[in-house]
Amino acid sequence: MENKVLVKLIVPEISEVFDVFLPVNEVVWKIKKMLVKCITDIDNVSFDSNKDFLLIKKENSKVYSNNELIINTDIRNATELVLISK
Repeated sequence: MENKVLVKLIVPEISEVFDVFLPVNEVVWKIKKMLVKCITDIDNVSFDSNKDFLLIKKENSKVYSNNELIINTDIRNATELVLISK
């Protein structure tokens, strides 16, 4: 799976952790939108779609810019990411 990375996604607002494959050729804002949609569908949790979310690396608290491609970041297999709303 050269075009995907497996990450651990932590969502503190709902106290859940997910293992997720992320496509490396997508930008961060699309990934965040997809993750919110998936979590909403899976857990029957309603997030405010007008909220902006941050994708943060757990290890060093790095916040990823919306226009970065996943492949151009330091997100690799086994990276722990946190998804929080602003």
